Amino acid sequence: MNNMNKKITQFNKEQLNQSLPNIRSGDTVRIHQKIKEKKKERVQVFEGLVLAKKHGTGKSSTLTIRKVVAGVGVERVFPLHSPNIEKIEVVKRGKVRRAKLYYLRGAKGKRARLKKIDFKQVMPEEKAEESIQAGKKTEEPKEKTTEKESGEKEPETSEKESN
Repeated sequence: MNNMNKKITQFNKEQLNQSLPNIRSGDTVRIHQKIKEKKKERVQVFEGLVLAKKHGTGKSSTLTIRKVVAGVGVERVFPLHSPNIEKIEVVKRGKVRRAKLYYLRGAKGKRARLKKIDFKQVMPEEKAEESIQAGKKTEEPKEKTTEKESGEKEPETSEKESN
């Protein structure tokens, strides 16, 4: 029985798509999907916001993508490791604080927007975060000071504070 489990896990590993980018909730992605119409095969692009990533990292993992077309919200669920998915591109990265963004279904206008995060596709995420943290300088704001006649420095107060 143990040999059977090894064969199943080996088969599942072979089925996984290795060329996937790191996708999170809040990302705007462009998914290129193969579509067969009669004898012809073409690629259709679906671009939208990732609401949820479900079912882990295995073969059955899925992405729920939402876009608004002519004022109507359209959601599609894409299996990540499907052979019909040709390519996935991350267009924008949004700043979010939760894993499932279902609240965006009812949001309109400004409430439906996410803050943008700058990212570089060339640099892996861990290295990008390390270089950002290394570049940060912790400077405290300097207080304006005035010198008294005795030479001591005293913090300057505005007229509003003294009244």
